[in-house]
Amino acid sequence: MKVVIFEAEEWEARACRALSGNHELTCVKERLTSDNAARYSDAEVISTFINSRLDAEVLRQFPELRLIATRSTGHDHIDLAWCAAEDIEIANVPDYGDVTVAEHSFALMLAAARHLVPAVERTRRGNFSQDDLRGIELRGKTLGVVGTGRIGRRAIEIARGFGMNVVAFDVDPDGSAAANLGFTYLPFAELLSQADIVTLHLPATPQTQDLLSDAEFAAMKTGALLINTARGNIVSVPALVRALAEGKLRAAGLDVLPQEPLVREEAEVFRGPPLEKENLEALVANHVLLRFPNVIVTPHVAYNTHEAVARIIETTIENIEAFAMGSPQNLIV
Repeated sequence: MKVVIFEAEEWEARACRALSGNHELTCVKERLTSDNAARYSDAEVISTFINSRLDAEVLRQFPELRLIATRSTGHDHIDLAWCAAEDIEIANVPDYGDVTVAEHSFALMLAAARHLVPAVERTRRGNFSQDDLRGIELRGKTLGVVGTGRIGRRAIEIARGFGMNVVAFDVDPDGSAAANLGFTYLPFAELLSQADIVTLHLPATPQTQDLLSDAEFAAMKTGALLINTARGNIVSVPALVRALAEGKLRAAGLDVLPQEPLVREEAEVFRGPPLEKENLEALVANHVLLRFPNVIVTPHVAYNTHEAVARIIETTIENIEAFAMGSPQNLIV
């Protein structure tokens, strides 16, 4: 098959050479967009990370396309309806990052709880003042875990090691996991009212869009922390800005933001159709959020460890080979 790997760093391109014995392989560093799709229109398989654009405008330029091998667990960057209508299969990497993402959640949690970023910045300037650096302990605090899939359960394991109390919410509760890991499921509103720290581990779906907005922040404890390593659009950023500005939240640790591509590349705002009002509002709110001293934002790197990215590329190669052999695996239904 003709296989094109987009967003391929040099080490990924080297790893993907394992495919070249059986397939016609092309690796490109650029992400897939409507501007460059036509150059690779004969591809039967494409593999991208989450920064590529896989909507109908792009995908219709691949008349031979049979498989999208996304190098991610999430697939909200792909037009699933178009793929279903065109009989294009989608394979993902379902379980590469449970340890990696959960650990990053706690890195953000500890950094926010102990004012780590301003403390480091201050001492680098030769200032050893402890003013405004008094933090909080995690031991004894109640952690609210929203979403108890692989990553959520790993976060619960870590929390128990810290001596935290854990409550959780999931639309499909796992009673055996609750018994084995020692946590309690609560209704969503009750979790928000009890948790000292809320950590999000949900996919991006129409049901989770703006799951946390003004009403939900109002229901949270005053002084709570919010951690989001899931997807940016689960949280209404304008509502988060208001909750922080009003002192409702102590701090937030975020690895994801809505409108991430536009935040990274602001020139994109002036290309294509004008932004809808709500998207423009989210973009402005993101920039306000980045300036809050009690907000830590990392650039969508929760997945990014040597171990996890090795699992991503290994599974992606396996997904492509399995599809070629007529035994596809890890398909998104």
